Amino acid sequence: MTTTSMETLSPLYAVVDLGSNSFHMLLTRQLADSVQVVDKVKRKVRLAAGLSAENILSEQAMAKGLECLSFFAERLQDIPKENIRIVATATLRLAHNRADFMAKAEKVLGHKVTLLSGIAEAKHIYLGVAHTSYSADKRLVLDIGGASTEIIVGRGFRVKQAHSLNLGCVTYNQQYFPDGTLTAENFAHAISAAEQTIATVKASFCDIGWQCVLGGSGTMQALAEMLIYQHKPSVLSLDFLYQVQKQLQTFEYIKDINLPGLSTERSPVIASGLAILIALFQQFSIQQLTLSSGALREGLLYEMLPNSHKTNIRQRTIQALSQRFHIDQQHADSVKRQIRTLFTQLKSTWHLPEGNALELLLASGDLHEIGLLLEYKYHQQHSAYILTHADLAGFSQSDRQLLVSLVTLYKGDINQLLIEQQSAIDAESATKLLIILRLAVKLCRRRKDDKLPNYRIRLNEKALHLSLPKVWLMQHALIHDELKQENDHIARLGYRLHIDCENELSVLATPD
Repeated sequence: MTTTSMETLSPLYAVVDLGSNSFHMLLTRQLADSVQVVDKVKRKVRLAAGLSAENILSEQAMAKGLECLSFFAERLQDIPKENIRIVATATLRLAHNRADFMAKAEKVLGHKVTLLSGIAEAKHIYLGVAHTSYSADKRLVLDIGGASTEIIVGRGFRVKQAHSLNLGCVTYNQQYFPDGTLTAENFAHAISAAEQTIATVKASFCDIGWQCVLGGSGTMQALAEMLIYQHKPSVLSLDFLYQVQKQLQTFEYIKDINLPGLSTERSPVIASGLAILIALFQQFSIQQLTLSSGALREGLLYEMLPNSHKTNIRQRTIQALSQRFHIDQQHADSVKRQIRTLFTQLKSTWHLPEGNALELLLASGDLHEIGLLLEYKYHQQHSAYILTHADLAGFSQSDRQLLVSLVTLYKGDINQLLIEQQSAIDAESATKLLIILRLAVKLCRRRKDDKLPNYRIRLNEKALHLSLPKVWLMQHALIHDELKQENDHIARLGYRLHIDCENELSVLATPD
């Protein structure tokens, strides 16, 4: 397919976000019923830092912003006009001289810039989360920007309540951490001020309620990266936020901040962002917050996309990868059926984790052969590389780690370190899921649905007993031999596998 025809069949879409902290440009196209990111450009403009006490944007700040937009304009000229959305947010909402800047910005870009109201921004943030994140249906979504914080509660794709508050990591940095000083007193003042602002809208959200809390702003991403650096689940808790606050207070100045896993790019506003986040946790009694896969830009993007299917985000991601890498879907479905059978029979005695853990195990059944398109010999390593670097909408960083470890180890030698390094679930539970995946794949080795027998599996202390019909085992000598060899691998994980030959009538029917 030529580049020209590809562009015609799958045109580019662009979203430009003139944020208070950074200007972003997101370029995508639709591919295999999913969104493919073609390019991302981000510039730390820190527009909010150029806002005076009288809400006048300085000439220097405007010049820096317009210079950034001149870079964006070069790329936008190749994209159909109707496929471009450019929006401005909190700082330009506050700036009294915003008309001057926006007129110059539109001239530089050659496109209209839309000033979003706080509520419109909040609603688009929520839709970005809903379209790209896997979570419970009823959500509280938080987003801390440079000059505003958005709070939204909704269900599915419907926003129930939304507010935009004038508190942001750049403006709070100037107000409560003067000259870049880090003290316990500065933190206390910043947290207290944020709590007072949040308290004015608290009741309207608590009256609706939620099942989970998500957020995807730079502050939350930076904190999640610190957890991942420590090989911990990227789920934020108030205790962890307090720990980071305590660590930050060991530095005298913001410029001296040097914490493991924290990028130097995020260091300048991590203290102010953390103070706001602590206030949010305390006011809403939040137990944990999970990182979302999308926010404002994704919300704007999906609004433009034709046939934007409101289906399960993970299934959409898996289907897109399956099509792109020509996965044998019939075989993947067979493996998943055996995963369900083994999981169901072992669930209670083996105390298997359900929910997200089972979803990830089934996803590994879908994707364990994704690397075959490149070559057979090293396809497990290729699979790991693809899943490590692919855009996996609906999967958190911790989810990705577990998925990669399962797919990498679904057959052959087992590197236990991969199981221990993932942070989605505890190592013992991950080990059990891996064993189930490996057995499911071996049972489907012949790749024929109608050749699989009814069977049962049970646990006796550390021994797994897999009962299969004697006649079937005789007819499938290769699978029988591989199952016997699997005991050597499972033994290294602390378990044993026994293959019991039984008469056909003594084997229980396999649940579908």
